Amino acid sequence: MSVVRVRACVAVLLATSACSSSPPDRWTEPMTGMQFVRIPAGEFVMGSPADEPGHQDNETLHRVRLSKPFYLTVTEVTRRQWDAMMPPANVSSDPDLPVVNVNWFELNAFFEKLSTFRAGRYRLPSEAEWEYACRAGTTTPYSTGATLTTEQANYNGEFPLPGQARGQNRGSILKAGSFPPNAWGLRDMHGNAWEWTADPLCPYPEGTSTDPAPTCDAPLKVIRGGSWRFNADSARCALRYTHNPQDRGDSLGFRVVLERP
Repeated sequence: MSVVRVRACVAVLLATSACSSSPPDRWTEPMTGMQFVRIPAGEFVMGSPADEPGHQDNETLHRVRLSKPFYLTVTEVTRRQWDAMMPPANVSSDPDLPVVNVNWFELNAFFEKLSTFRAGRYRLPSEAEWEYACRAGTTTPYSTGATLTTEQANYNGEFPLPGQARGQNRGSILKAGSFPPNAWGLRDMHGNAWEWTADPLCPYPEGTSTDPAPTCDAPLKVIRGGSWRFNADSARCALRYTHNPQDRGDSLGFRVVLERP
C-alpha cells in the first residue's frame, strides 16, 4: 500500500471498507440503527421434499445459485427503525417490536428514503435470498433441524406438526431478536412476524437457476417465516404464503437487503 493510501486510511480512522481488501461482515446503518450481516454467495437446494411434514405442491425442490453476496438485517425492522425514516406506523409503548401493519408499497418509500442518505441499494429480499439466509447452510425443515420448539421461535405451539411437541402460544409479537441466531447470525427468521419478499407467487423453475427473477406477474406477493399467530408449519424454511401487496396485518413485517457498491 502506498504512503498516500496509508495516510488516507488513517484520515478516516479505518472506519470504512475503503481501507480494507474485503467488506465488513457486519454493518450498522447510522440513521436507523439497523444492523446488517453479510450473507455469502453460494448454492443451495430450494423447496422441500415431498415427505417433509407440511410440504406443499409449490415447494418443488430445485437448485439455486446466488452469484453475489448481500447484506441482510439481523432482525425484522423495528418500529424505532421505521420511525427514524417514516411517519410512525404503529402506536406502541415498545419501539423495539417489529414494525407491522405496513404494506408492500409503503416499503418502497422506506427504501427510497434510505438510499438518499447512504450509498447502496436497499430493497426486499427475493424469495431465494430469503430461504437461503433462513437455511444458513442447513437442508432441514428449520435451521434448527427437523423440529422447531417455542423456546427457539415465537409461533403458536398449540398445533404441532407430526413429530413435534406441543408448545406455548404467547399470543403476541415479541421484541425483535428475542431468540438465538441461526448459523449466519440472523434472528427470528422463524416466527414472530411474517416477512414480505420482493417476489410474486410464481411456479419454481426447472433445473438450476442463477439469481432467479420472477417468471410471472402474479398479483400475490410471497411472504415468509411464519408468525406468532400461526403454527410451526408456517415457520418452515420452504413454506410459501401470500398476501395482496396492499394488505396490512398485525403479524406482517419485513427485513431489508442492502447491496453495497
